[in-house]
Amino acid sequence: MRSTRAGGLLVATLATVVPRPSACQELHVDPSASNVVRFVSHTQVDEFEGVTPKIDGYALLDGQPLSASTRADRTELYFEVDLASLDTGLGLRNRHMRDNYLEVERYPYATFKGRLARVGSAEQGAVHVTAVGTFSIHGVSAEREIPCEVTPNGTAYRTRCSFPVLLSDHRISIPKIMFLKLANEIELEVDFTLSPTGDHPETNP
Repeated sequence: MRSTRAGGLLVATLATVVPRPSACQELHVDPSASNVVRFVSHTQVDEFEGVTPKIDGYALLDGQPLSASTRADRTELYFEVDLASLDTGLGLRNRHMRDNYLEVERYPYATFKGRLARVGSAEQGAVHVTAVGTFSIHGVSAEREIPCEVTPNGTAYRTRCSFPVLLSDHRISIPKIMFLKLANEIELEVDFTLSPTGDHPETNP
């Protein structure tokens, strides 16, 4: 609980101190939505996934609804995932992954900080975008391009992104124990809703 509150405080602090373009549109991850972050590992002998709903963060747009005319240079993104909350369905596997490989006590969050590089045309109600920036996990950062599909829903936006991550790029050991045969390349999928802060329901601290 302490790390989750600390993460929320970090997001709030970043959103407060970062200079923003004038007339920007500010959106935050809606904690009441059905948000999910999932990693999928495929090996020759095993396949499993880890999931968590605990994603937080914000997006700043150029003041207009997201569309092909959105100025990518006037956007800003920051997101973080609470790694201690990842659940693979097995308690022992969870503990080994959190304690021995992700080392969540030392590196509690996976984060992405960047901006939109490209905003494509809307297709069947969705806008295809590419985010560029720094993806960090296990204390190691890497520059990434991440394709996403963003679907407007009133004043909110449902966002779906998927991209591969090489654990070796982030100095994460590849476990070989029987119940945790993890592939070096995993697929990371995120599905979350962004909405204006005033649209979020009141939640207890």
